Amino acid sequence: MQRCNSSLWGRFLARRSSTLFGTHSQCSTRRTKKTKKDKSKKASSNNATALPDPNWHKPIVPDKEKEDLRQEPYNMPKGFEWCEVDITDDAQRTEIYDLLYQNYVEDDDGCFRFDYSREFLTWALTPPGYLKQFHLGVRSSKSNRLMALITAVPAKVRVYGEEKDMAEVNFLCVHRKLRSKRLAPVLIKEITRRVNHTGVFQAVYTAGVKLPGSVASCRYYHRTLEARKLVEIGFTRLAPRMTMARMQKLYKLPAAPITKGLRPMTPDDVPAAHQLVVKYLEKFQLAVVFSEEEFAHWLLPRKGVVSSFVREDADGVITDFCSYYHLHSSVLGNPKHNTLNAAYSFYNVAVTVSLTELMKDCLILAKNEGMDVFNALNLMENEKFLEELKFGPGDGNLQYYVYNWFCPTMQHNDVGLVLL
Repeated sequence: MQRCNSSLWGRFLARRSSTLFGTHSQCSTRRTKKTKKDKSKKASSNNATALPDPNWHKPIVPDKEKEDLRQEPYNMPKGFEWCEVDITDDAQRTEIYDLLYQNYVEDDDGCFRFDYSREFLTWALTPPGYLKQFHLGVRSSKSNRLMALITAVPAKVRVYGEEKDMAEVNFLCVHRKLRSKRLAPVLIKEITRRVNHTGVFQAVYTAGVKLPGSVASCRYYHRTLEARKLVEIGFTRLAPRMTMARMQKLYKLPAAPITKGLRPMTPDDVPAAHQLVVKYLEKFQLAVVFSEEEFAHWLLPRKGVVSSFVREDADGVITDFCSYYHLHSSVLGNPKHNTLNAAYSFYNVAVTVSLTELMKDCLILAKNEGMDVFNALNLMENEKFLEELKFGPGDGNLQYYVYNWFCPTMQHNDVGLVLL
């Protein structure tokens, strides 16, 4: 099994969801000092059933009335001003694309740079109920150029049985030349203020760094689909005594899916597929709660953005579901290749076949769509297929955080939420 080049890819993936609310002093988990008496009491009653901590499962800072919130936007440094960026406008969407492409995430060695397509950005930022004021930008007062960005979209998230309206925060990006201006903390405070004014006081986000209050930690795994290309671009390397021919044979897949009745999802499948996925996600402690409209937005196939498949049995019943989204990267300084085509495991439900069988078909479908590598986190039940399907571990860990919410930490397989 080939392990990805950790210095290039594992940390690269972990960095793509930058620290957002992590600089805030509040944590999402409660920290208490244990006295010697407390420890002794615990030791003498380790067979007793622990009572639930009454301080869990509630806001760190209570919700506030609108009139008690800050009414005016936070001040920008001289020469800069706030703006709302319209993702539906072609020119402004291109501005967002250019800012992210040039300034968002690049690996430490300058080999790869995320390339969020315009179609991907439209999908990511326009779910049902999205608000333009949550697509927050900073422009130069002189040139009107977009210099910084932070975004949020609405989501209903369940944490240990508590369903809360939250914001999913993403795409915190400041132009390279302005990093010394400390715009990021101001962006974070302003997006928080705007979200609070809609009556929402919790947010969920991920970061590649471990901060106080992490709810869960998940690890990236990578499955080679195009071995030669991945070696040529430095994504992975040949192990000692491994030839290219042997490596290609090791990762070879069948030409077509094996599961009968597996096909792309259509709008007519949405009600049944929605019920299947929502029911499955009930088993996890941190999970998204999709409405049918939200499910259709996030999971209906979009060319070059997201791919979803259902299995329909002989009676026309939708029994299984698998999906992945497309997030490509530019390959920098390589004379032969310009783009690394990557698929990311999204939501998968196996009922009539094993999860391993279903995900093997998912790998085949991704390869047939031109993907070079298939990435997955070890959340939900993904560990069931990672080893058997020859996924290799990366060094990148993704930390999950719930802003302004007290709750215990959880294991990686308790997480049923995938953030872009």
